[in-house]
Amino acid sequence: MPHTSRDSLLTVGEAASRAGITVPTLRYYEERGLVHSQRTAGNQRRYQRLSLRRLAVVAAGQRVGLSLDQIKAALDELPANRAPSQADWSAMSRRWAGLVARRIRELQVLERSLEGCIGCGCLSLGRCSLINPDDAAAEEGGGSRWARRAREAGAAS
Repeated sequence: MPHTSRDSLLTVGEAASRAGITVPTLRYYEERGLVHSQRTAGNQRRYQRLSLRRLAVVAAGQRVGLSLDQIKAALDELPANRAPSQADWSAMSRRWAGLVARRIRELQVLERSLEGCIGCGCLSLGRCSLINPDDAAAEEGGGSRWARRAREAGAAS
């Protein structure tokens, strides 16, 4: 890769390589509004170097299990014309710590449910409280009953 000045723009390939992601992933992130590019006269994408810091925030958020929507919400609070600062990161990480703690509580509830199921060993659709006996979960609506109960238990903690 040729050496470029700190003020120059990065091509899509350079930005993706520096961020440790694929070009299609970078394009997807741009479609989702996580990063922004400028276009050349030939309609080629060019990224400011501050995009690398934003992409690092995306990677960190994903590493702790946040959705792209949650990460985007945090990035949307930052000025688009500068890289996230240490203060920005500290504020984001404090908010994210609460989301991670809640997710940990949800996973602990799910773990206890699995331990009960493994201990029971019945795997009987008629008796097992985890496998929806008598289709009782139909009244609860769509989605995972385990996840819903874990969220409710996590919120109550």
